[in-house]
Amino acid sequence: LALDPPTFKMAKAYVPKGKKDRKTRSETSVIDTTIHMHKYMKGRTFKKRAPFATKVVRKIAKQVMGTEDNRIEVRLNKAIWSKGIKGCPTRIRVRLERKRNEDEDAKYPLYTVASYVRLPRDGFKGLCTKVVSNDEE
Repeated sequence: LALDPPTFKMAKAYVPKGKKDRKTRSETSVIDTTIHMHKYMKGRTFKKRAPFATKVVRKIAKQVMGTEDNRIEVRLNKAIWSKGIKGCPTRIRVRLERKRNEDEDAKYPLYTVASYVRLPRDGFKGLCTKVVSNDEE
């Protein structure tokens, strides 16, 4: 009577909340996404809204693309400031493009460029975050 060795199931390692093991984001990619600015601007002092909106774009670029170095294109900055310091747009469509840093002594190997995607007046209905392929650019 031969006994099989006992089989054990290994327990999953405990990972603290917010510290998930993500794959390294070494590849470049392009994502179109809509940022709902209004939910970040609620309760914000009027004279601080547009500067704060640029910080929101940087924060979301860091969140979505996983890069520390995030840059805002001039057209996106103009779109944020288009209604003045108090009247930021409610929603804004942004193209986030992760690129490789060409500078050899750069602190981070990848950076993200956030650029403005122009839409018709009520063009936000039914839009989702989508990955843009290279042939669409």
